[in-house]
This record gives sequence, structure tokens and C-alpha cells, in this order.
Amino acid sequence: MSPLSRVPTVGALLGLAQTVIYLSTSSLIRPEVLKALLTYYVLYLLFKYRNTALGVMPRPDLPGPRGVPLLGNTIFMLFKRPKNKNYQTQTQLHEEFGKVYTVTVLGFARVINIRDPAMVEHVLKTHFWKYEKGEFFRTVLQPLIGGGIFGADGESHDNHTPAESTSNTDIPMVDLQRIFLLFTLDSFGEIAFGQSFGCLKDPMQPVEFAAAFDRMNKNLYQRFCSPFFTWTEWWTGKDLQIEQDREVIRKFADGVIKERRRRIAVECTAKQETSRPTRESDARSIGSTGGKDGSKRDLMQLFMDAEDENGERLTDESLQDALLNFILAGRDSTAQALSWMFYLILSSESSRDILDKLVSEIDSNLGHGNASIYPSYEIIKCMKFTEACFLESLRIYPAVPHNIKVCMEDDILPGGAPVYKGEMVAWGSWAIGRDKAIWGDDAEEYRPERWLEDEVHEPGVGHRRYDIGKPSPAKFVSFHLGPRACLGRQFATIEAITITSMLLQKFTFKLVDPHTEPAYVQAVTLQMANGLKVRIRRRDAET
Repeated sequence: MSPLSRVPTVGALLGLAQTVIYLSTSSLIRPEVLKALLTYYVLYLLFKYRNTALGVMPRPDLPGPRGVPLLGNTIFMLFKRPKNKNYQTQTQLHEEFGKVYTVTVLGFARVINIRDPAMVEHVLKTHFWKYEKGEFFRTVLQPLIGGGIFGADGESHDNHTPAESTSNTDIPMVDLQRIFLLFTLDSFGEIAFGQSFGCLKDPMQPVEFAAAFDRMNKNLYQRFCSPFFTWTEWWTGKDLQIEQDREVIRKFADGVIKERRRRIAVECTAKQETSRPTRESDARSIGSTGGKDGSKRDLMQLFMDAEDENGERLTDESLQDALLNFILAGRDSTAQALSWMFYLILSSESSRDILDKLVSEIDSNLGHGNASIYPSYEIIKCMKFTEACFLESLRIYPAVPHNIKVCMEDDILPGGAPVYKGEMVAWGSWAIGRDKAIWGDDAEEYRPERWLEDEVHEPGVGHRRYDIGKPSPAKFVSFHLGPRACLGRQFATIEAITITSMLLQKFTFKLVDPHTEPAYVQAVTLQMANGLKVRIRRRDAET
């Protein structure tokens, strides 16, 4: 029996209230007796839920911060937790209570937080069918992800500030995070949807879709921190902003789809006017271009060609969901990971040797100045130190720093801790990446060398070659693991290495404030709250 079946529901409590009202207005029971019964019942509730939220089964077997009677940890989560320090707080709680701790919040039931690789692997891989995103997760993010892959479970998952001039220097100051976000939106649009969105044509101009997307990402995440988000959004008017942003985002996605259909129609018309191919030649034509309509076979086309179990094509709404989910994965996560990487290699807290090694590897593979070349796939595969810098930044500042699932049937985690149906299990890549028991005493230090196996010196080659070590996926969960491991890991890594190498090949960067760790926005992905301000200079100008 699950714990939810053993605790009073809201409906049961309302029924009790109606019964009390009826008895108090009738002559079936004396008033003093009724008052005594109510007093005993209230005392019973206060005793039973002395440390947990009302309606959540007490779990004295699990450690965690002490709660308030009937409210559990609701007050702490809503008011006492430091603003914009959510992930640091989770890490501190793990340091205090160990690999497992639990909190209860009104409206969220119980959340069991884990920081043990074996437990993470158990939830995401070994017993993955017992844990789903759940209805609450989908409801919270529905305006942004719809029915897309980010909120899908089971079978539904399978189907699916610019440059500023300064008065004291002629070196321009740039918000590097903004540039990365514009670039990844453009590049991902070109690769996945066959069209550039023109974001970098004039970086000074705001991009309406990007602004709405970022705003909604932040606003929807706040729902995870408040059990009363329906009321608070109505009271503050945030619900109207969410709806406006949703219309902008959906209009953008619909425009991409309509443009693709228009291009397909034009191509088909042109082919019909020039010739009438036989079935055999038509098949060869389709095979050469990829799409069933003879169009370019990119990610968008794959979804437009997809059919459900009834042989029906996806609706435009489903295509919009798919498009927006992949933008969330392909634009935000990569751009933000690059931003944190550049912060780390430029920070005063990091060793200067890291940047020197990085530039040295780039120059030895791509050259410098007039002798420079563009990175090819074969060259990118050789740039192991650059890859190690990217992976190490994801370890410390993961693109998705926190995740949560709902237990669908009773289970037992490695180590013996039971998880009951309806309880939530959460894990933080942020906390795991800083665990000294997993990564060593220097877990909070940015040290890309930890990803490199023994250096190999090749005879006749003037530089050293490295191989990337492969820790357990359960230790490094930035790309998830199990059946729902990130499909875009290789693409994101190649894109990050390419951007990093081409920038450092031509420019030098200095942080405007190299001594302060950037604050982050509490959102689905780890975005810097105030961007990453840097000063840039062409390397040619320094020689």
C-alpha cells in the first residue's frame, strides 16, 4: 500500500468539515462534546504531522531539516531559503544530512533528495520504469514544452547585452552569454530546422522570441518553488505575462513550420513543371534529399515525416512542441555551458596554465594569424584538452542543475531507503559535481586535467596527445543516463569545441569582474543572471 492511500486527502478533510458543521447545527450531539472531539482531533493532527506537511506520511527513517507542524518545510522553501542560492543550499543540506535527505511541502508531498551515483543510476537506468516526470512536472512547464520530450514519459517519449563603448578604454565590452545565446539559436535553427533566424545580423537589436523564451523559462521554474503558484501568478499578474510570452513563442514556432511547408510546396511545384519522374526515379530523388516530400532531411523534416501508430502525421501543435523542446535543449544548455566555461578559464580563481594550455592546443591544431585554418571534424576529435575544459565546466556548472521524478510504484534505493508510490525523488547535478567523496578533495576546483588519462607522446609529433577519461555516467549526469540519455551530447560537445577554438584562435578575453562568481537565474537551465561581461581584443593587435 502506498503512503498516499494512508493519509487524509483534501477531499476527506472537506468532508470532515461539512460533518462538523452539520453536527454543530443539529441536536444530535452536545456542543461541549463536539468541542472536545474537535480539540482531540486537532491535537492528533498536530502530533502526527509535527514535522511534516499535512497529508504527507511521516518518514522518521529519513533524515532532513526539521519542519513545522502541518506545514513541514513550506516556510523554509518559500521564505527562508536564500534567494538565487537554491543549489548551494541543496549542497549544504547534503553536507549536513548525507547522501539522502527529505523535505515536505504543502502541495508537493514528499521530496527525497539523493546525491549518490548508485541511487541516481537506479532511478534513471536500473529501475527507470518506476520513475516518471509526472503530471505535476508537465502541468508546471506545459506553456513552454507542451507535450514535447522534456515532459514526456514512457511511450510518449519514444514518439518523440551587446557591445558597449566605455569612456576609459577603446577595448569593447561584450555580454558573451548574450552572444552565445544568439549564436546557438541561429546555428541550431540552421542545422535542425533548415533556416537561420538572423539573430546575429544585428546583435544590438532584441530578439522577441528569445526574450519571451527566457522570461517564460524563469517564470515557470518559480512554480516548482511555490505550491500556490496559481494564486500568486494571478495576484501579481504574472499569469498574463506567461500567456503573452506563450503566444509569442507559439507564433514563432508556427512560422518555422509554415515556412518549411511553403518551401516544400515550391520545390514540389518546380519538380512537377520540369519533369514527371517515374516511380523509380522519384524514389531515388527522395532518397538523395532525405524527406518523403523530396525536401532536406533535417530534424524538422524527420518530425514532419513521422507517423503515429495509426499512420497519421503529427499535428502542427505536436510539431511546435517538438521544435520548442529541441530549442530548449540545443540553444539554452549549450550557450549557458559555454558561458560558464569562459567564466572559469578567465576567472582569477583558476590557474593561468589552463588558458595557456587551451590556446596552445588550439594554435597547434588550427594555427594562428594568416596561417590559421577552420576546425574540421577530424581536428576537433584531437582537441582533448578543449573537450576536457568543456566537460569540467559542466561538472561544476551543469546546464540542468536539478531534476526530479515521481515514483510510480513502491521501490527501494541502493542502501535500503524505501521510496513509496507518489513520493518524489530529486537529484542535483550541481551537488553531485561538488561532492568530495565522488570527485576528491579538489571537487570545487576547476581542473580539466581530471578528465585526461595519461599523456601520450607520439614519436615525430611536436605536441602531446590526450585521451578523455570516461567516469561513470552516474557520477557525471549533465547528459543524463539510461534510456533517456541526452541524444545531443556529441553535437553539443562538437559545437562547444568549435566555438571555443575559433574564438580563442582570433581573440583574447578578459572578464570585467574576474573576482566575483556570476549569480544565476533560477530556471530550468543555468543561466547567468546578469550575463558575462568581457573585454575583447584581436590577438593580431597584441603582436
